[in-house]
Amino acid sequence: MIIWLASYPKNGNTWLRSLISAYYYTKDGNFLGDRHLQNIDQFPAKKYLKNFDYDLSIPGDTPRFWVSAQKKINEDQKIRFFKTHCALVKLGKNDFTDQANSLGAIYIVRDPRNVLDSMSRHFQIDHDKALEVMQDKKNFTYDFKKKKDYSDYQFISSWELNYQSWKNNNLLPIKFLKYEDLLSETFFVFKDIVEFIDKLTNNKSGFSREKAKNAVKTTSFENLKKIEINKGFSESIISRVSEKKIPFFHLGPKNKWQNNFDSKFVKKINNIFENNLDELDYNG
Repeated sequence: MIIWLASYPKNGNTWLRSLISAYYYTKDGNFLGDRHLQNIDQFPAKKYLKNFDYDLSIPGDTPRFWVSAQKKINEDQKIRFFKTHCALVKLGKNDFTDQANSLGAIYIVRDPRNVLDSMSRHFQIDHDKALEVMQDKKNFTYDFKKKKDYSDYQFISSWELNYQSWKNNNLLPIKFLKYEDLLSETFFVFKDIVEFIDKLTNNKSGFSREKAKNAVKTTSFENLKKIEINKGFSESIISRVSEKKIPFFHLGPKNKWQNNFDSKFVKKINNIFENNLDELDYNG
């Protein structure tokens, strides 16, 4: 059965996966980068759809096989974590997942103003374009390095509809958390996450404080950045200008939207996301 680690892009999913992989896939909780992160794969991905008859050149032809692919993944009845940026919505007649294949989900959301700046840098687009993308209800992503191959198609929709589709779902148990809370109270929020997972999986082994402490320490932003510098990081991308890798871990907790935009743009994005900022208590 699958436990989803879901988010809109650049909302903190990588940090969440690092913490969980350190705790559940090591003996001592010490995170060593890609070596441990690879235990939590992405879905959808081409490798899980290779036995299905779809047209890889058509965006959105794979969703009709997503649930069947999950059923195949679950044949061995093991519990697995999967990262996804997909919105939890129906595409035509096709569900993203169902109760037969999923135990629950952890969703991480982040202040959209900081998301916007992170997206701008990561995807090498300006702030106006990033804002346009974040509002696009039809937005999807795929592995753009594979030309005319949409096997890794993920329907992410807008930032707002993405988080609301998971937060307000009636399908699965969900642990909904804010990146900012995980940042300010990392150990205690992570303890809640572990207890949520253990309840879902009926794991009676109990919470390991020492293991969790190690996971928190070795997945700090400073350590993740150090790991990327020394060993590289699989999720970093190549700059279109310099053709060099853009560091994945750039500012992290030091990324403050107040320092990134002029007053006119701040007013614009505050107006656009006003209801969400209130709902998620980002105006407090």
